[in-house]
Amino acid sequence: MQVHTIYVVEDSLLLVERLVEMLDAVPGARVTGVATGADDAIEDILAERPDMVLLDLQLAQGSGYDVLKALRAAAPEIDVYMMSSFAAEPYRRIAARLGARDFFDKGTDLRRLRDLVAARAARPH
Repeated sequence: MQVHTIYVVEDSLLLVERLVEMLDAVPGARVTGVATGADDAIEDILAERPDMVLLDLQLAQGSGYDVLKALRAAAPEIDVYMMSSFAAEPYRRIAARLGARDFFDKGTDLRRLRDLVAARAARPH
């Protein structure tokens, strides 16, 4: 079975733990990296080239939009999914315009996020 790799960019360590536990339980999916700030995330993701990135909007350093722009320019083949506690429509539109595949509300959409990862992991690369 091929493994779909996931990189998580999130500054809340509690949420990181929850996401890693949830996503690593999905057959065929594995979290391979975590970062809390934009610069570290960009460097690691470009070196690692995961299949997908889960990207928080507000980071310890920089913003998710900074990471999204850099990844679209340097690695457009990586699917990037934004998430935030601030999931209002203007944020979603900006993320979509910058190339995010989808946008998840961290408070209400984690099950939908898990389902998306499960569906992707079930498909061959």
